[in-house]
Amino acid sequence: MTRVKICGITRAEDAQLAAALGAWAVGFVFWPDSPRAIDIDTARTIARDLPPLVASVGVFVNEAPGVVNEVARVVGLSAVQLHGDETPDVLTHLEPRVIKAVTVDDEEAAARWPGRVTLLVDAHDPERRGGTGRTVDWTRAARIARARPIVLAGGLRPENIEEALRVVAPAAIDVSSGVESAPGIKDASRLRALFEAVGRAEVLS
Repeated sequence: MTRVKICGITRAEDAQLAAALGAWAVGFVFWPDSPRAIDIDTARTIARDLPPLVASVGVFVNEAPGVVNEVARVVGLSAVQLHGDETPDVLTHLEPRVIKAVTVDDEEAAARWPGRVTLLVDAHDPERRGGTGRTVDWTRAARIARARPIVLAGGLRPENIEEALRVVAPAAIDVSSGVESAPGIKDASRLRALFEAVGRAEVLS
């Protein structure tokens, strides 16, 4: 079963609906320049009320490891997602489990991250750092997915998720803008449509 992470959560009701629909994880963006940025207290409150088996992931961009560790402890994060220009040596300073965002443009860079790190394949945008709504080259993403389990991101939405799963066969998907009515505000009908489409894809696979 493909796991689903809903990222850019800013409201408790969106997190609860994602969890009820079967999300593996929800994501909180702690990069202040993001339109989906959330403060630590709000994220902690939302994370505290998640069902026990739903993970909470914090997204950071070029943040100091000490800050990442502290936010992870305060919020109770299950993992941290690095969406900046971090290099593998940062792993020696981080306490939580790590997800690293990479692009299909540099498969060699992706290969430098050790197996204990989960790779998230996303569109490259040095300004917005995710949540762009732009799809990646699924054929190239599939090559990375054949080498190791990946989380596929980038422009995923109810209308294209079945094809994405067929082409890439990722271990998990990460969806943000594709189920929104506005940045950080999830649309309930689109969330439901996404999970229904993932379910159809699983039946056909």
